[in-house]
Amino acid sequence: MEQDIKLKDVLYRYQNKEICTEDVISFLEEEVERSEIVFDRDRPSRCGFPEFIYGASKTASQIESAVRKIKQSGQQVLVTRLNKKKYNKLKKTFPEAVYDSSAEALILKNNKAAEPKGKIVIVTAGTSDIPVAMEAKYTAELCSCNVKTYFDIGVAGIHRLFSSIEKIRKADAVICIAGMEGALPSVLAGLVSCPVIAVPTSVGYGTSLQGFTPLFAMLTSCASGVTVVNINNGFGAACAAIRIINTRAI
Repeated sequence: MEQDIKLKDVLYRYQNKEICTEDVISFLEEEVERSEIVFDRDRPSRCGFPEFIYGASKTASQIESAVRKIKQSGQQVLVTRLNKKKYNKLKKTFPEAVYDSSAEALILKNNKAAEPKGKIVIVTAGTSDIPVAMEAKYTAELCSCNVKTYFDIGVAGIHRLFSSIEKIRKADAVICIAGMEGALPSVLAGLVSCPVIAVPTSVGYGTSLQGFTPLFAMLTSCASGVTVVNINNGFGAACAAIRIINTRAI
């Protein structure tokens, strides 16, 4: 609040020609240097999706400050990798926020619902991959994308994939999430014509190496054109799919 008063005072003095343009620029540069959180207001017009908040390496106080800035701008709010302890500190300030403890995601929607666009299908190989899928789902939905999910249809019971494949083929982009040996994206990419974004997860026993085995499998997929993101990175996969949807909408 005090910072807002200072800014209003500077603008008032500029309007009354008490200070020059260079003084205003100098004040703003100093404020940016002092601030721990610098909000990127132009990201929606520049990248096609708003700035979201990575919560794992921030304090609850830093996250609160970031959420306030994004909320005041009228944009949608998503905090990823937010543990329950930090959420408990934030929920009193933002009681209207929705929190998914399995996905460690906090969602705060505004009242400006945009027209839904495109169709993203999110597929998981197993039930254990669902938290990563939900992170992707929340990200895509906050960017006004239509999202459909198909969970637990991996290669251990391949008939489950085949029973849904015709619906999956109608997607503009597919996010395919798998741990263990990471085989599902290769299978799926051989059955659909739309872009497939593969997400390796850290689900699996010893030699799955906390997600490196499915990561290597996806990177060396024999199905041409599969895009691969980082381990457990449902957020990054959704952002890739959103870029595809935005391009198709032009």
